[in-house]
Amino acid sequence: MNLSHFPNKFYWGNSTSSMQTEGAWNIDGKGPSVYDVRKAENDSTDWHVAIDEYHRYEEDLDLMQEMGMNMYRIQISWSRVNPTGNGEFNDKGIAFYDRLINAMLKRGIEPMICLYHFDMPLKLAQEKNGFMSRETVDAFVRFSKKMIDHFSDRVKYWITFNEHNLYFTNEVFNISGYESRNRSIDEMYQIFHHTILAHARVANYIHENYPDLKIGGMTAYTPVYPATSDPLDNLMANQVNEFLYNNLNDVFVNGEYSPQVMQWVKNHEIKMNIQKDDLAIIKQTRSDFLAFSYYQSTTLNSHKVMKDALPNTYLESGGEANPYTQQTKWGWNIDALGFRNVITDLYNRYHVPVFPIENGIGLEEKWDGVHEIDDQTRIDYHRDHIKAMRDAINEDGAVVLGYLGWGLIDIPSSQGNMEKRYGAVYVNRSSHDLKDLKRVPKKSFYWFKKVFESNGDDLDE
Repeated sequence: MNLSHFPNKFYWGNSTSSMQTEGAWNIDGKGPSVYDVRKAENDSTDWHVAIDEYHRYEEDLDLMQEMGMNMYRIQISWSRVNPTGNGEFNDKGIAFYDRLINAMLKRGIEPMICLYHFDMPLKLAQEKNGFMSRETVDAFVRFSKKMIDHFSDRVKYWITFNEHNLYFTNEVFNISGYESRNRSIDEMYQIFHHTILAHARVANYIHENYPDLKIGGMTAYTPVYPATSDPLDNLMANQVNEFLYNNLNDVFVNGEYSPQVMQWVKNHEIKMNIQKDDLAIIKQTRSDFLAFSYYQSTTLNSHKVMKDALPNTYLESGGEANPYTQQTKWGWNIDALGFRNVITDLYNRYHVPVFPIENGIGLEEKWDGVHEIDDQTRIDYHRDHIKAMRDAINEDGAVVLGYLGWGLIDIPSSQGNMEKRYGAVYVNRSSHDLKDLKRVPKKSFYWFKKVFESNGDDLDE
């Protein structure tokens, strides 16, 4: 076997979310989401237009096809297909995704659907406090079953929650439709459990009714190294990795929470709102693959961790830059070996195919209207990570399904900053000026084209 090769059936593609791409926030029956009412700030846009993919998806899919992509992971906007989150379904919203998916398939691009990427229908946030309520869990499962039933003839790959482990951090209060101000530990654990229950119900529905479909759980993987050889640094780094990563993957593959996490819940008398039959439903859960995003690694200095902090939140005070890695403008450690370690460790632990479905680097770029953008830094980043993935496959024995870059056509960042760009295609707008939204391939576009069309064999410039 030539160690430079990837498997013959390998997915190369792009990942995005609905609110970061579609725009069209108030047309064709779409209801408001929590993102639609957020105002623009100094370093962020509002979410009303994004890159207007609702009207420009044919153009964007043409670019993806030209790059050689064979998969595009999209998100279905819950409030576009069900304006209130739990009312009547919107036929025009569903019809948009019919058009989008059919256009993908026409170009030989396989769709993957994510069902929730932080944009809770506003009505459920305001009236039910988002995933704090079990009624929202029921509404999400209802929405998910409708989408699965409708698209199962064309969509094989599914995930429920984008970066599910973020619901086990303080970020949960920003991404779950949570509207109250308590932000307690109990509430964090309850919302997390509710989303796990929702995932389990959806995954079990797929496996019971659609044996040919594949569903996986997804984490935001930022592996944590001990900052030094101090045993306490190592202990705390291991705790963070157990709480934020292994705990989720244990549920996704084995249908059980981590014993260490559950012992912590017991010892600290955390009210997690586990009700009768919840654990039995979760116990049935299995994953056909383990998906994750990967952008960076980090280190933990135990001596900086705030007293009485939870392992879930150690990094908020104890996170520290790694002196052995370079950093982006936004302080993210560039660590391709960490990418290999994640892939290898996941497969060694769980013996389930792994699938990195987000990877990329945010750069600040300006287009002068004439010349090609030279984003060599992006090429270097992706080359190193793809090589690391190749080593995980060929040297470590990991089974990997594919590689999806994040936002390979520029989109606003997760915080709404259009100046933090991940794309191989420049979109001509800023955070506060829509300009003409013209799509302009960068230098990396042509590099990705060679990589994807050669199935990863041609990684040179």
